[in-house]
Amino acid sequence: MCGILGLCLADQNAKSGPELFDGCLFLQHRGQDAGGITTSGPRGRFYQCKGNGMARDVFTQDRLAGLIGNFGIAHLRYPTAGSSAGSEAQPFYVNSPYGISLAHNGNLVNTKQLRVYLDEVVHRHINTDSDSELLLNVFASELEKYNKARVNNDDIFLALQGVMERCRGAYACTGLIAGYGLFAFRDPNGIRPVLFGERTNSDGTVDYMVASESVVLKAHNFKKFRDILPGEAVIIQKNGHVEFRQVVPIEKYTPDIFEYVYFARPDSVLDGISVYRTRLAMGDKLAYKIKDKVFKDEDISKLIDVVIPVPDTARNTALQCAVQLGLPYREGFVKNTYVGRTFIMPDQKKRVSSVRRKLNAMESEFKDRNVLLVDDSIVRGTTSKEIIQMAREAGAKKVYFASAAPAIRYNHIYGIDLADTKALVAYERTEEEVAEILHADKVIYQDLSDLIDCVNSYNKDVTGFEVGVFTGNYVTGVEDGYLQELEQIRAQNQKVGNGSISDHDAKAEVDIGIYNLGDYK
Repeated sequence: MCGILGLCLADQNAKSGPELFDGCLFLQHRGQDAGGITTSGPRGRFYQCKGNGMARDVFTQDRLAGLIGNFGIAHLRYPTAGSSAGSEAQPFYVNSPYGISLAHNGNLVNTKQLRVYLDEVVHRHINTDSDSELLLNVFASELEKYNKARVNNDDIFLALQGVMERCRGAYACTGLIAGYGLFAFRDPNGIRPVLFGERTNSDGTVDYMVASESVVLKAHNFKKFRDILPGEAVIIQKNGHVEFRQVVPIEKYTPDIFEYVYFARPDSVLDGISVYRTRLAMGDKLAYKIKDKVFKDEDISKLIDVVIPVPDTARNTALQCAVQLGLPYREGFVKNTYVGRTFIMPDQKKRVSSVRRKLNAMESEFKDRNVLLVDDSIVRGTTSKEIIQMAREAGAKKVYFASAAPAIRYNHIYGIDLADTKALVAYERTEEEVAEILHADKVIYQDLSDLIDCVNSYNKDVTGFEVGVFTGNYVTGVEDGYLQELEQIRAQNQKVGNGSISDHDAKAEVDIGIYNLGDYK
């Protein structure tokens, strides 16, 4: 999962870099591993800054000053196969044809076939293991077929049609073509989100932005915005002309339901669906299951003293659950906001140690109480087990653990690196077995049908949701080959991390892309 941004300012003398940086701060939750910005102006030269780290560390004031041009794209990386090599920071760049820069959110699942095609058929060199570089080169090769000195909208749309017919998986992308303008597109199943917005200036001119979440658009006063549809693309030329086109028919309109469970900000609206409202509904459904199914013949008030969320994503769900159960809601954990999301950590030992740095239990809320802890999901179980132990150390008598999501038993293949399937705590285990592993008195999962109901009532155009992480049935079909490839990549990256891999397989910390800003002085 990553965050992408694109910006076109009507004032050709303006700099898009500062506003792109500000937008990155609103999307930092989508990627904390690396960031990058590429800008360009009417003359077509690209200016780029990218590197590992949080946006505030990568984009210093001096570096932003070097990002010239009223057009720009930005990317925040969350590595989907555990790689943190600087060479895989985005946006990626190719100089032929025309000069193209691209930022991609998602995962392609036919990467092996694409590598063979790019090598043996169109003879394009791939310098990293990133599927984003593959996607960019597929687009470049499609555009190159027209062999024109100057590109036009029809050429770009036709090239994107070729991309969508050749690339399988999840992708929401934004890019620049040197001297021409900005473009954005979305995969035919609409798995990853991307929105388009307009902002009218005081002189009547219009600025345009594309972003992974609506919160960025609203924060920057883009009052008119819409989702880019599955299989749709938009081009914003440097003269301000905007054109949308349905490049390929919509196969399915199936957003990833995990966006609403966990990844998106609660103040965002994705595909016409309020993330906040869906999380409140998750609390309602969870309370119903606890009251009428799990403890159906018992008095809840005598079993549970207090409902406590695992911060931050689960707060809305936990509060609504407490209201429906008629129980007190309390904040029992204090979060250190300077520690990132634990499942992004590259290895198990670091994940375990980071939980204690990330959360601190307040004894006054746990001592001599039966507590219901509510979290958004349970992945490997590492964090959940530590949190339950912290609650017991703080004096809790009984600890019930409820998940706003169903049991995660399968790999996520479209851009969220949860874990290999066998590392998931619920893989081939019952709720009772998971509870025993986590040392919880009881584990309660949301039912999948209830979760779908929470999200399904807001946009009638959405035909379903990507729920393969719960069922093993993926939108793009059976992906056994890709799952094996993903596990091999993770194993290789672990060898890189512990120094047991040969030099010819190691990932470079830098690439041969354009670093106009030198050493980021």
